[in-house]
Amino acid sequence: MLDKNFNFSDRESKLYERWESSGAFKADPKSDKPPYCIMMPPPNVTGSLHVGHALNHILQDVLVRYKRRKGFDVLWQPGTDHASIAVHMVVENELAKQGTDRFKLGREEFLKLAWAQKEKSADNIKSQLKRLGTTADWSRERFTMDEGLSKAVIKAFVELYNSGKINRAERLVNWDPERQSVISDMEVNMKEVKGKLWHIEYPIEGAEAQTITVATTRPETMLGDTAIAVHPEDTRYKHLIGKFAILPLVGRPIPIIADEYADPEQGSGAVKITPAHDFNDFEVGKRHNLAMINVFDEKAHMNDSVPEEFRGLERFDARKKILQELEAQELLVKVDDIKHAVPYGDRSGVVVEPYMTLQWFCDTPSLAVEAGKAVRDGRTNFVPKQYENMYFAWVDDQLPWCISRQLWWGHQIPAWYGPNGETYVAENEEDALKQAKEKHGESVKLTRDEDVLDTWFSSGLWAFSTLGWPEKTPELSKYYPTDALVTGFDIIPFWVSRMMFFSMELMGEVPFKDVYIHALVRDEKGQKMSKSKGNVIDPLDMIDQYGTDALRFTITSMAAQGRDIRLSEERIAGYRNFTTKIWNAAKYCEMNECTLDASFDPSKVTHNINQWIVQSVKNLQVDIEKAIDNYRFNDASMALYQFVWNIYCDWYIEFSKSLLQSEDKNIVAETKSTLMWALKQIVELINPFMPYISEELNETFFKEDKTCLLTSAWPDYSHILHDQDVQDELEWVFSVVSGIRSVRSDMNVPASAKIPLLVKEASKVTQSRLETYAGIIKQMARLKTIDLQDDLPKGALQIIVEESTLALPVAEYINLDQERARLQKEIQKLDGEVEKIDRQLSNQKFVQNAPGEIIEKQKEMKDAALKTQSKLAQALKQLEAA
Repeated sequence: MLDKNFNFSDRESKLYERWESSGAFKADPKSDKPPYCIMMPPPNVTGSLHVGHALNHILQDVLVRYKRRKGFDVLWQPGTDHASIAVHMVVENELAKQGTDRFKLGREEFLKLAWAQKEKSADNIKSQLKRLGTTADWSRERFTMDEGLSKAVIKAFVELYNSGKINRAERLVNWDPERQSVISDMEVNMKEVKGKLWHIEYPIEGAEAQTITVATTRPETMLGDTAIAVHPEDTRYKHLIGKFAILPLVGRPIPIIADEYADPEQGSGAVKITPAHDFNDFEVGKRHNLAMINVFDEKAHMNDSVPEEFRGLERFDARKKILQELEAQELLVKVDDIKHAVPYGDRSGVVVEPYMTLQWFCDTPSLAVEAGKAVRDGRTNFVPKQYENMYFAWVDDQLPWCISRQLWWGHQIPAWYGPNGETYVAENEEDALKQAKEKHGESVKLTRDEDVLDTWFSSGLWAFSTLGWPEKTPELSKYYPTDALVTGFDIIPFWVSRMMFFSMELMGEVPFKDVYIHALVRDEKGQKMSKSKGNVIDPLDMIDQYGTDALRFTITSMAAQGRDIRLSEERIAGYRNFTTKIWNAAKYCEMNECTLDASFDPSKVTHNINQWIVQSVKNLQVDIEKAIDNYRFNDASMALYQFVWNIYCDWYIEFSKSLLQSEDKNIVAETKSTLMWALKQIVELINPFMPYISEELNETFFKEDKTCLLTSAWPDYSHILHDQDVQDELEWVFSVVSGIRSVRSDMNVPASAKIPLLVKEASKVTQSRLETYAGIIKQMARLKTIDLQDDLPKGALQIIVEESTLALPVAEYINLDQERARLQKEIQKLDGEVEKIDRQLSNQKFVQNAPGEIIEKQKEMKDAALKTQSKLAQALKQLEAA
């Protein structure tokens, strides 16, 4: 006997434990089944589950549950990322509390703490992912710094170095002075802040009374200026091109050069060029072979390249002193208050510096060529297709990727330096020593590079390193290339593209056939979730309150392609009610002693209503498969929702009440079996989306099937034939009942009142249908009688269904004057709502500033109001004729 409600808080953990211990999550490379492989985007090892994780992993789990039941050998490869900077932050914050730092502690002791932190937090994110019902092959869980993946990283680095795709060079990078490391573009936050623009005069060499004025927001970098640029067509400065200016405070002559980078319309038209501290200036410096003078050390203090009085000063202290000196020398001619974008490190929160330093770079511009072709020729497909544009915008405009980081936690770069600074790249120190001995003719001492690789380097190998590369493993042979990658659009440049780069270069094949890009999860108002706004929805809290199935179904039902999810707790609560609806449908079957005999053949049912529900199940399966195969998770969810709530519960269960009272025992028995068969199909088809309640009902009612749904075959309805006449008949019944119910509702006819139905101009087909379904129609529409008429009484409310007119004489059941007044009031109210929406949509300021989702919602509300208004106007027109 079923409980009142599904006790998810008690059953979920037990069901999951049973699934996992059964071995059903595991892939089998020896199996003859066709492979289906998805690579789980590895969450940070220090991470905690957030709603973005929930979206990403729920969608993947729907795919793998579906494919597993479709007969595929599924490998959902899980793992975690070592997250260099995140782990550094955690450990270094702890050290700071103890009054020390990593440099005082030393590398070896720091790494011990980092590994301890990894072990402490490693199981946290995994246990949280399991609470979502995820069925990854946890027995194959990988970590980007485990022995096998570390070997793959070293191998990849060496191969790329030997092929000329990795090199060491001095270039400009994003430098975080707090972390004392390179950081990627992704880790830089541009913030608009109030600042100042200082206008400085540079004297012209040999004509000191003559000056050229430049403007800067960073006067501390001027000590590294190596040129002033003017536009070649700027007539104001043509006579100065080729001459020299004197760099204030330093006294160094710097050339005045012609370069189109200088914009005559901006400021004075002259630009100071500091190649070692500005990305645009760096390119100008390369074009003109300028000196590149670095004025900072790793902490952004002034170094020995600057005059002695500025050495050792912190950059902003140096700024103050430089401005004082310029003012004293009357070279600071103007100061403007401005707003400008300043780069900040997302972890440290300090201003990031463009910094000239010797680093390791990957030649991604050359790797991007094949990666771009692979998408253009369809070997890898983006879904939705529009995200290809984002991918191409990145891969077609590559700069060399700085892959070295001045951190300790991560993959240490496999490079050693000899006594004369020469470089030896090898898979291990022994091989590096052999290379050095061949060069020097004797054994020499080598020093290993202390830097580690950017975390995205190891993540870029994820699609094949997790399968055993560089070894030729059965897993690599069977599951590569993988079938799908499910991820967010924000990491197309940083992860998706780099997996494409490395896979095309090292494997010669694309890493995945499909890339499904899901949107962001926002709050119900369309705003980004953040702790500061207090609008964060914790998926674990939602699971505790409403159950995993409710969260999963909410996520999938809202996961429309290319559209952000606007999540609210009310939505999740609503889909919890959906689980209750399924549970109550099962209780109805149990209450009516419905059973499903193993010999029951749904294709042999005889009653039209039972035939209809059987065929509707088959149609549902077609819709679900088409939707999942095309990554339209919301379409699949909505098909299930509409079927369960509307077709099965609202219609079929209501139909069954009449059939179960039939005097024909065969019809009663057939209906009981069909009710239970249809329930079983709901349980089967909804399982990838709502695994817990479906597994519980399967276990309760269908125990003869000893396998759990997780491993059972996906239903096959190929033996069920489609009968359009049956579908047409039942659609007609729906139209009749719905039409009558709508009129009753619009006119406030009491629910207890049984009213007559008069039918005019009924064809023979309609007359036959009325005879067949009279009992059901009368019961469901609360009718007293159904009669055929040639003439209809004046004032009867009419409905047109196909060729016939249905009339409801309701005058004796309602107060006509009151109903006319009520309808007029409702219509006027809707007029006001439409007028209000029109005012908003005609307000240009509102339209320009409101999010697109809000505009669409307003239009939808207007359409709904107009439809309701039209419906009420028709009802009022009929009442006025009464």
